[in-house]
Amino acid sequence: MPRRNSINAEGKYNNYQALTDRMIKKIIISATAAIVLAISWQTTAAGQSPWISNDTLAHNLVWEDRLYRQVEFLSGSLCEGRATGSAGGCEAAFWIIRNFRKSGLLDSGPGYARHIYAGDGIVGHNIIGMVPGSKKEPRDSYIIIGAHYDHLGILGGKVYPGADSNASGTVALTTLAGMFATMKTLGKSYGKNLIFVAFDGQCMNLSGSYALWRMVENGDLKDPLTGETVTKDKISLMVNIDQIGCSLSPLKSGRKDYLIMLGNDRLEKEDRDKITQCNLFYGTDLEISHSYYGSKDFTRIFYTLSDQRVFIENGVPAVLFTSGITMNNNKTYDSADTLDYNVLRKRIILIFHWIEKML
Repeated sequence: MPRRNSINAEGKYNNYQALTDRMIKKIIISATAAIVLAISWQTTAAGQSPWISNDTLAHNLVWEDRLYRQVEFLSGSLCEGRATGSAGGCEAAFWIIRNFRKSGLLDSGPGYARHIYAGDGIVGHNIIGMVPGSKKEPRDSYIIIGAHYDHLGILGGKVYPGADSNASGTVALTTLAGMFATMKTLGKSYGKNLIFVAFDGQCMNLSGSYALWRMVENGDLKDPLTGETVTKDKISLMVNIDQIGCSLSPLKSGRKDYLIMLGNDRLEKEDRDKITQCNLFYGTDLEISHSYYGSKDFTRIFYTLSDQRVFIENGVPAVLFTSGITMNNNKTYDSADTLDYNVLRKRIILIFHWIEKML
């Protein structure tokens, strides 16, 4: 008899415990749903929340060893410093084309490359590819994402590798292209199209970016999906990535995991906090500065030194992402081994999510 009572008591306890567990599970599910609803208060035109995405899939395309190997190739002996018009520059251009093609970017035909004339009879190539916002419902607004891939080449018999300047930015560009293209393949729909441009001729008076702008002015930049002309009024933003791989010039705090973003104040007011929100929401936790080491004069100068300049001159909002000038700049020892690939990975992930929120 005592044994049966013990079993009954135990059975009642187990039933009570199972009921409690189910109630806790329901509470957790309800709380999770409430959090999701709270996060997804803002939605895109397609009904998707810009703050909810399967970010793990995109993050998995960015790992340190891959970034290192890619920078190592672009700053290696085959590319010979990537001077505009050189054999090494062509090797780098072919590498970018292969990456764009592998990622499935659309070309405006024929092919991805466009000739540029850099002066002194030197011919280079801009490499252009597009990730459409939606194939079913074509968009008529564009964000241009750029990075120059050229460098100094061989001077005085010495190779200037240009790992940070700007193999790092080029690798960031091709990685971002792959991330967005993959998300599109998985069914993601964006409110704007993304045009990725690897600029040549930056070291020759920004000839590549000015050549692209002439394409816009002349009506030669076409949407490869619709065939429509990409006009100035359809370009909502230009994002430039120039020298983003080092941690050798930290901000005042001394932290190595930092990022400089110039031009944030040129964005619409509602967009100016998005980089901070993304930095917190996606856990990249970088130290972000919107000035060039606290100097107004240097901020103004560096904001117009690279390929975003022509867009600024023509009234298109533009931002520059950089990790700053270092003592390795334009030196023969600007090599792949001097970059910080853990921080570079975080920077790429943060820029990816920020661009997502700008679409």
